[in-house]
Amino acid sequence: MTLITDRTAGAVAPSAPPPARFAGTGMLRQIGILSGRSLRALREPALVLPGILEPILMLTVFSQVFKSVSQTSSFPAGVSYIDYLLPAFLVTGSISAGLKSGVALTTEMNNGIIGRFKAMPIHTGSVLIGRSIADTALNAVNMLVMLGAGALVFGFRPDGGLLGSLGAMLVAVTLGWSLGWVFMALSAWVRRPEALQPIGGMLNMVLLFASNAFVPADGLPGWLKAFAEVNPMSYAITAARDLALGEPDAATVLATLGTCAAIVAVAAPWAVRTFRRAT
Repeated sequence: MTLITDRTAGAVAPSAPPPARFAGTGMLRQIGILSGRSLRALREPALVLPGILEPILMLTVFSQVFKSVSQTSSFPAGVSYIDYLLPAFLVTGSISAGLKSGVALTTEMNNGIIGRFKAMPIHTGSVLIGRSIADTALNAVNMLVMLGAGALVFGFRPDGGLLGSLGAMLVAVTLGWSLGWVFMALSAWVRRPEALQPIGGMLNMVLLFASNAFVPADGLPGWLKAFAEVNPMSYAITAARDLALGEPDAATVLATLGTCAAIVAVAAPWAVRTFRRAT
């Protein structure tokens, strides 16, 4: 302890200790706070309703336009078209959810919120993990609404029942979570939502229409069938569809989940590194 001599009184007084610097909360606490902040979007119907209504409207359109596909010889026997289509929509909806994670991050990078976080004792990874958790939770809510609408309005009654449908939803949520990390890494790289959206939209369109989402791969033209058979979306759709229809293939499901884990293992460090440099 440093001593200071008081020349007037001839006494020796201890110096005041330096003020303690606030080091911030732990990383888990930070993730919880940031996740809760992003989940407050549930309070704003204008932000939540489009994400819920868009896939339901698309399901309405596509289930009617492509309904005649169920009459072709390549279509699985004894399966209604809505039972065939809805699991695919769970998967494609997850890709859109992953893109929204990236767009939301670029928006916050441009409106100054991330800059404020930088001035606080917050771990860089906490911001991205909090965003990932919140968006995954919102995606799960949207899927539950879609499954409910499919059952009540469209007559969705797959042979796999409730457990099979929830299994298909789990595959789709996991895919959306993994792709969210890819789009967040891209968002930190391009730094502009108007640049990220066309990239994600083009990728989603190519993967969606060149897959087995709407028709079996055997019913596609030769060159398109070859692409659909190597399209990663086709594997995820097959895994989700087989679970919903009560014919799960463990190898396909495990391969899909393993691929999602591998994507996160590569994309998450890339996202954190790129995000740190960008901010």
